[in-house]
Amino acid sequence: MNVILKAALWMTGAIASFSFMAVAGRELSGDYDTFEIMLYRSLVGVIIVVAITAYKNRWHEIRTDQFGRHFVRNMFHFTGQNLWFYAVAVVPLAQVFALEFTSPLWVAILAPLVLGEKMTRIRAFAAVMGFIGILIVARPSVETFHIGLAAAALAAIFFAMTNMLTKRLTRDNSITSILFFLTTIQLVFGLIAAGYDGDIALPTAASLPFLVLVGCAGLLAHFCLTNALAIAPATVVVPLDFARLPVIAVVAMLLYGEPLEIWVFVGAAVIFSANYLNIWNETRRRA
Repeated sequence: MNVILKAALWMTGAIASFSFMAVAGRELSGDYDTFEIMLYRSLVGVIIVVAITAYKNRWHEIRTDQFGRHFVRNMFHFTGQNLWFYAVAVVPLAQVFALEFTSPLWVAILAPLVLGEKMTRIRAFAAVMGFIGILIVARPSVETFHIGLAAAALAAIFFAMTNMLTKRLTRDNSITSILFFLTTIQLVFGLIAAGYDGDIALPTAASLPFLVLVGCAGLLAHFCLTNALAIAPATVVVPLDFARLPVIAVVAMLLYGEPLEIWVFVGAAVIFSANYLNIWNETRRRA
């Protein structure tokens, strides 16, 4: 089995997981706020991560000397994920996914500030292209603008910060350590945010499958994406990841009657082109 086929199989799992998580988040939004969804998502994640860590006896991989870095990283991820869950509840799913694709461009913009990397002309050009793509997708006006679009765009920025801080952590932290602190810290965040008013909606027979699905799909999506990037270059993985957009657009049309808007695909194509240009340039420069 060649590398591209293996990457495609991993990305199929990632695309399916992201789509399931979006649908589950939409289904839960009527009875749970985003903090409650994050609480149960993290609880499911803790159970899975702790069970696997115990089964494989990898407790020694969990480092506590960098708790501060994990805490900051998870503040960004928790905020971004809450914005994302809010967005999938109130705006068309295709628009949410299209705007989410701007996250790598925000990495290119913010990397000089966070990681000390150089801002090149190609990075700057790609960022401008990405911004144009955002305008095409969102088409901001009094008639078409929705606060959910702003939430989706902000979520991409917080995800970019999360990715950069994760990159720092991977230098001397194992995946086990990162996932352990990801789930446990966000479980505490979710408990505080959801319970500040003394009222946390409990799972019901109807909602429990969706709550479990959100937790499992969230972990599985990132696991599949990480494995795809581990065996294939980003220039291969990113185009495969772009298949998320038409998949979720068709799913949203079938489940929720959301129309297939051509301008969402046009804007997403511009964002994809900007991402691919930046990744191609980075790959060539490093080679």
